[in-house]
Amino acid sequence: MKTFPLGERSVHRIGFGAMQLPGRGAFGPPRDRAEALAVVRRAVELGVDHIDTAQYYGPDVANELLRTALHPYDSRLVLVSKVGAARDKRGGWLPAQRPEQLRAGVLDNLRSLDVERLDVVNLRVTGAGGDVGFDAQLDAMIALRDEGLIGAVGLSNVTLAQLEHALTRTPVACVQNPYNLVDRGGEDVLRACTGRGIAFVPFFPLGAAFGRERVLGHPAVKATAQRLDVTPAQIALAWILAVAPNTLLIPGTASLEHLEENVAAGRVVLDDEAMKALTAA
Repeated sequence: MKTFPLGERSVHRIGFGAMQLPGRGAFGPPRDRAEALAVVRRAVELGVDHIDTAQYYGPDVANELLRTALHPYDSRLVLVSKVGAARDKRGGWLPAQRPEQLRAGVLDNLRSLDVERLDVVNLRVTGAGGDVGFDAQLDAMIALRDEGLIGAVGLSNVTLAQLEHALTRTPVACVQNPYNLVDRGGEDVLRACTGRGIAFVPFFPLGAAFGRERVLGHPAVKATAQRLDVTPAQIALAWILAVAPNTLLIPGTASLEHLEENVAAGRVVLDDEAMKALTAA
């Protein structure tokens, strides 16, 4: 599997996202704790060296599962987390955008993962941040990096203008924005990252839970999967890998079967006919 730089190291282009390890809606305990732990361990056995997580997945559930399954962590493993959100008692999503909340979020991740330093932490920007200025948020992230608590600053859910502004303040290790075969609203940010050599990590690469059928059920995806004798999910993931050299995938699952399927997408080769049909989808 090919690699691409992420922060201070290079990682394989198919990683693992921990968001689906907790219960429904990334809240509460896992459906099957034993399988969740087995999925994490198997991912590393398959060569995954990039794991994306967040303390507010659960909260604390995803990080606790990662810690239980993998600690002490292999030195080759790159742990990436994010800050900027929190959960209420019912699992609702709350903004946590103020500088002191960003710092607390990093400290919560360090505690729950039992590490002294995170390789990359993404500042997840939300429209519900109130009057918190972007520069104040960047100041907080830069300070955390300079203190050695994080290795590099990433961004999530940002516009092209925000990315370009951030780059005047600090190097950016990666950008996590929504992007998949049928939702290409982030194309401008992807191209900017490609031109600057920044890793682009699309979330919802198979569509959100409510939009997976739009991706996996798309006629071009289904026809290409049948012709190449692979699954629709593998086609959709392989297309993202093929569309630019700096895309890194973090498909999430709590199923061993789906994990094997996702990682195997890195071996799928899309021919010219496939790329033409999928790009036009």
